[in-house]
Amino acid sequence: MPLERIVATALRIVDEEGSDALSMRTLAQRLGSGTATLYRHFDNRAALVAHVVDRMFGVVELNGDELLAMGWERALRTVAHTMFDALARHRNAARLLVEQTPMGANAMVLRERCVAVLLDSGFPPRAAAYAYATLARYVLGFAVQTNRHGDTGQSGDTQSAAAFQTVDPDRFPATATVAGSMPVPIEEEFSFGLELLLSGLARLRDEA
Repeated sequence: MPLERIVATALRIVDEEGSDALSMRTLAQRLGSGTATLYRHFDNRAALVAHVVDRMFGVVELNGDELLAMGWERALRTVAHTMFDALARHRNAARLLVEQTPMGANAMVLRERCVAVLLDSGFPPRAAAYAYATLARYVLGFAVQTNRHGDTGQSGDTQSAAAFQTVDPDRFPATATVAGSMPVPIEEEFSFGLELLLSGLARLRDEA
């Protein structure tokens, strides 16, 4: 059985039923096969998860030369938004990224290109490593939050907005002052925080 079909089916299970639903037995049943077929490709579930995660990173198609030409800030901004969008299309897969550090071929290429941009822009090796790791964790954290919002996110935000509008200004004067801007849409919060992160990295590079 082609590896591509197995991994695509595994990702479909995660999309439809959540990451906890992914098991060798469930996957074999969905494929109309036996688990022995899967163990020819994967030693265990962790190896299967690694392939599913790397398939996610395969969606993030960014040319290394183009990233270098962008400059490090624009390059990292592009990478972050592209990764976030990829995970948003497969919201349940975000939890799989929590289970292990991505070390598949696609993840390695993306990491290599981002770190290369940072090194080329004057970041010391340790700072470049920390910068990429922090950026990746930041994107993952928001992806998990998007997953928690689910399909009811918009209605939930509407209810939260209404609640903020009715807070007692005597007890919560600061909250009442900003109530018109609450809650912050998660996409806008992601972009706002990303700019803060990039600003901090710029200061770190200047001080290096």
